[in-house]
Amino acid sequence: MRRTDPEGHGPVRYGPPLPDDGLPVLPELAAVLAAAATRGNSEPVGGGTELLEAACGYWDRRGLAVGSERVVAAPGAPALLLALTAALGGDVLVPRPCAAWWAPYARLLGRPVFHVPTPAESGGVPDPYALLETVRRVRDEGGDPRLLVLSVADDPTATVAPPEVLHETAQAATGEGLHLVSDETWRDTVHAPHDTVLLSPAEMLPEKVTVVSDLAGALLPSGWPAAVARFPAGQFGDGLHARVLDVLTAMGARVAAPVATAAGYALQEPEPVTTRVTAAVRLHARVAAAAHAAVVSAGALARPPQAGRHLYADLGPLRTALSAHGVGDAQDLEDFLAARLGLPAPGGHRFGDDLGALRVRLSTGSLLTGTDAELKECLSSPSPLELPHVQRALITLKSVFDDLRDDAQRWEPPR
Repeated sequence: MRRTDPEGHGPVRYGPPLPDDGLPVLPELAAVLAAAATRGNSEPVGGGTELLEAACGYWDRRGLAVGSERVVAAPGAPALLLALTAALGGDVLVPRPCAAWWAPYARLLGRPVFHVPTPAESGGVPDPYALLETVRRVRDEGGDPRLLVLSVADDPTATVAPPEVLHETAQAATGEGLHLVSDETWRDTVHAPHDTVLLSPAEMLPEKVTVVSDLAGALLPSGWPAAVARFPAGQFGDGLHARVLDVLTAMGARVAAPVATAAGYALQEPEPVTTRVTAAVRLHARVAAAAHAAVVSAGALARPPQAGRHLYADLGPLRTALSAHGVGDAQDLEDFLAARLGLPAPGGHRFGDDLGALRVRLSTGSLLTGTDAELKECLSSPSPLELPHVQRALITLKSVFDDLRDDAQRWEPPR
């Protein structure tokens, strides 16, 4: 019998499933970490001056100017979200689907979590009308919704919310008295930055939004936990900042000194970091596009990936073929694809989606396995999809989905 989570959705897995990009650690980052490894002083709760000022510079370059007195650092985004949820109180609203680690931290505090459907064109941001209806229903049932967590560059759907949808949702949320937490971990991984408009809700409603960015997995390797939060200006933002610091202090949530040094270096965006980020984004975009083509050609549904390192696919059109393999829900689909692909393939239920829906998140990082030399070659090659180890992984993916398509056609009832 499978041990299940509080919603009965399969094995318990808490913590952010931040995928590594499958690539070796940047040598310059490794050198900074190594040089700071002997630091005897402890990083203060909330982050030291150098790290906070580096975070201010990072946001200033993105049009989100902020002073260090409104920035907090923590050992990972989960600690920040836990502290924010505790500080704000009330019930929590999230999109459906959403990052797998958001809801468990609210439930850890005993806070109800309500999932709100997203519009057809993107994930990460709830449909504004569905949001208003959900808030009304929760209040009618005696609830107290206070917090909406969203992401403009989304994990798990790998989409970027259109500015007009984001604006309508943000206006609806603040009109109902909700505070917004914008998870912008993947904002620097947009696949086609010249063709994709990414706006932060903090640009639209600067006094109503707290921005959170997890550096581990985006700017830092996934095993180096560090995250930063940007609080809004004004009396409310000042009070929230103080309460979050109180919670982090109670948790003893400090960024390790060597990791803080590396995070500060990465946030300053020196040339080695920006070059590596650009190359990694380009590589993952190509792999994601190839994976999307393989999945869609087999008859599954998937939005074209626009950011991050994922592909979110709906295999509902292949349900008949999957049923013949004993797949009836998202947990079965996860087990089936993981066995066939030899790679992690978390079902949509991990992200708050319906257990009965046959949805799955595929990671591009999982398709980039190989030796350090092979992985470095991926970054520099003008044709990374033609490299043998990448080609093998994509052929396996295409073969598994083509087999499902063939099975579906074979078992399709005559017209």
